[in-house]
Amino acid sequence: MASLLAIVLMVEVAVAVVNSVGAATINNLLWKIYTAAPIGTSVQMREQRELQQAYLKVRRELTATSSQDEFAKWAKLRRQHDKMFEELEKKKSGIDTSKASFEKTINAVRWFSTSGARWFLPFWFSREPLFWLPHGLFPYYAEWLISFPRAPLGSVSIVSWQLACTGVVALVADAISALLKLVDDARNQAGQKATTKQREAPVEANSKDS
Repeated sequence: MASLLAIVLMVEVAVAVVNSVGAATINNLLWKIYTAAPIGTSVQMREQRELQQAYLKVRRELTATSSQDEFAKWAKLRRQHDKMFEELEKKKSGIDTSKASFEKTINAVRWFSTSGARWFLPFWFSREPLFWLPHGLFPYYAEWLISFPRAPLGSVSIVSWQLACTGVVALVADAISALLKLVDDARNQAGQKATTKQREAPVEANSKDS
């Protein structure tokens, strides 16, 4: 059951990452990666950027053209402007639809691989012993709790292993957050000291000259 041990641990790590980073941030990152690939949506976005640049150019020319003094030129630019605007709206609508479909798929995959797996694995493998405890090391009530709900007595159930993984992952996440905060505070203090020294240096030089 070594593979099941690893799967449960990876699920808990994935849940912790999603909770820490945020689903929206992950979706945006995956969308950027997805659109960076040479596929249909990426081509649409590139075409939209090119069309938007051309649209802005025509718009500037239209603004700089007088509808009274240069009516023919103004009317031509106006038709181009309106046509490009409609095309931009269509492309934007298509990209928004693709992004909504992409996020829907990602949300479904993320739920099945985190929250769904979190519920399914303990249900499906509730009778499976992940590993056995040394015989006689723990009292009866401890063995019963560790094997809860339906694993053989004297073994570690998937529920107990899942709870242990959740606790360890939470402790590691808190430790990493505290370490990052300490590093950030130290960096800020170093920056403040450097700024203070730069401000004090001219004062010391002036006092020596006098």
